[in-house]
Amino acid sequence: MAANCLVFVGSLNREAPYFQGARGKGLSVYALDEATGDSSLIAETTAIDNPTFLSVTPDGSRIYANSEVFGWHEGLVSAFRFDRGAGALHYINAQPALGSITAHNCITADGRFLLVANYSMGAGGPDQSLVVFAIRDDGGLTPPVASVAHLGQTGPHQARQERSHAHSFTETIGGDFAIAADLGLDQLITYRLDPSGAIEQVAALALPAGAGPRHIALHPNGRFVFVMNELDSTMASLSFDRETGALDMIDAQPAVPAEARDHNHCADIQISPDGRFLYGSNRGHDSIPVFAVDQETGKLTLVEYAPCGGSTPRNIALSPSGHLLFSANQNADRVSIFVRDAETGRLTDSGQEIAIGTPMCVRVVKVA
Repeated sequence: MAANCLVFVGSLNREAPYFQGARGKGLSVYALDEATGDSSLIAETTAIDNPTFLSVTPDGSRIYANSEVFGWHEGLVSAFRFDRGAGALHYINAQPALGSITAHNCITADGRFLLVANYSMGAGGPDQSLVVFAIRDDGGLTPPVASVAHLGQTGPHQARQERSHAHSFTETIGGDFAIAADLGLDQLITYRLDPSGAIEQVAALALPAGAGPRHIALHPNGRFVFVMNELDSTMASLSFDRETGALDMIDAQPAVPAEARDHNHCADIQISPDGRFLYGSNRGHDSIPVFAVDQETGKLTLVEYAPCGGSTPRNIALSPSGHLLFSANQNADRVSIFVRDAETGRLTDSGQEIAIGTPMCVRVVKVA
């Protein structure tokens, strides 16, 4: 197999009451031939609890994994080194996340910091929504250099918006700002990111009540931001002011057919490398919504709802060239692999898969 990519998968290995089983082993690495979709396991470790979200350096040598364990007042963020020559994962260190249900992380483009979001359930402990860690020269994490707790008016969904729930924290194109999506507050909150790692809120956008923003994607031109709203099953586009960090709504479209909205919860969102197409994940409808992006206005046009190749697609990823799309189908114990048409945006099931228990997050990097 002519492997030119690495695929990193985090899988659930400890039970949690809001997940349907934990059949995974932990953190796994696969070699991938992007042309054929063929993959093979090359490294795996069980030495991490519930790595439900991963970030990977562009060369695949460092992995940062959140441990989301129900009942802990603080999650963990662990740093691993991947030795491609030896086909082995090596633990570097871990840091407490200063909050519970650690949900998302993002390596800054300069490689100096890791931005972390804690979804948070209940009360107790440090209870911080957002945390910034510095990255050491050896790839390990320092203790937190900054953190903040979100407070404010919550949304109308009593079961899911009883408090602030920061679900992601993403650096913008250019690196001066980072945007937090808070599902509980129905807000996107922009922070200025200081060279020291300090964060200062500079703007906030209120989304429609009950939207429940979860993850965002960034257009390569830096002018547009896209958000997947988990609770009302919509995908929205926004303009981004690169001077002030302010966001304004452009467009919002249903991420599922009308008849499916009552039993669906959206999850992830990704954008093609050229910025022309958006991809999401629908848990319930078990589909991948595909939207075309108007390059001048940022408005969205539905292309298709593609079957996800399993059930409960918690996370999706594109290969670096955009040729393949991966869907981590949590309750089907498989990562489905699709071929993407670069001209139409449409997806075709490749017939290939990565069979793995309870996949929660997938990341792909090019190494050849």
